[in-house]
Amino acid sequence: MAEPIRHGGNLREAARRYAIALGDWLDLSTGINPRAYPVPPMPMDAWRRLPEDGDGLAELAARHYGAPGALPVAGSQAAIRALPGALKRGIAAVAPLTYGEYAPAFERAGHRIVTLDIASAALTDDIDYVIVSNPNNPTTDRIGRDVLLHWHEQLAMRGGTLIVDEAFADAYGDAATSMASESGREGLVVLRSVGKFYGLAGIRAGFVLAAAPLRNALSEALGAWTVSGPARHAVQAAFNDLSWQAETRATLARDSARLAALVRNQGFDPHATPLFVWFETSRAVALQHALATRGIWTRLFEHGALPSLRIGLTGSDGEWARFEEAFDAAVKAIR
Repeated sequence: MAEPIRHGGNLREAARRYAIALGDWLDLSTGINPRAYPVPPMPMDAWRRLPEDGDGLAELAARHYGAPGALPVAGSQAAIRALPGALKRGIAAVAPLTYGEYAPAFERAGHRIVTLDIASAALTDDIDYVIVSNPNNPTTDRIGRDVLLHWHEQLAMRGGTLIVDEAFADAYGDAATSMASESGREGLVVLRSVGKFYGLAGIRAGFVLAAAPLRNALSEALGAWTVSGPARHAVQAAFNDLSWQAETRATLARDSARLAALVRNQGFDPHATPLFVWFETSRAVALQHALATRGIWTRLFEHGALPSLRIGLTGSDGEWARFEEAFDAAVKAIR
């Protein structure tokens, strides 16, 4: 049996391991905005009625992302599970250190997985599918549109597909770097997530941006009522609140820069997105442990060239002060 995929947010596991009460932890193990969108009061019909596809959510999402069309799904995770089965079996190239659900999902559907060489703009002739996160989780690497369009052209000529996961792209607010506007092309799929930037991971809502035939196939595979009524209400409110989006992008950029500076001042080489900071260090295991003994939970990666840590943002001045003190003490402890 394959080893279970590890994700951030597994705080109960940490609480059991370190015998620290759940409420005493500061969870920085995910890349989710700690200042979630303040969802307005829920109308009773959102709870009472079955979700309706004709409520305008798909059209609103398409306008929001600048895409020709959008399919609402129960988080991009639902699409990751269903998408490989909608594609003919082939060879899928995945980056060596990226979101861990893609390779197993494609393998379960009978595809063969190979390692994607991010540094090379040319794809070998045997690759049918390329899966990238842009920006990448956790390394923060961003691939330019020119490279992605070149890959798409190569794949489309052989009936293949480029899949671009833009789960963290909302935090940048730069539509020019997104592939959403190109998602009407055959052989291109763009996945967007509501959970990260809006801090609403619990509602499980996301979107597949793709040409209509693939969206229809995925809709048929996923079935009815994939996104709940309350989730649809929350997403519509969040997408329409442009002032909150602008203010939040400014706040996230400031907080991420502050976190990166703290990590850099301790002698590490941080790489940042507006939602998290990631850095490699041979002492990553020890540092995660030292922080955990102080009730700070971070995300450890052990499969790269060096082990590494991903640290999310704090949600208040009090949390920041606690983390700053704990990080300084943890670094001193491992040295």
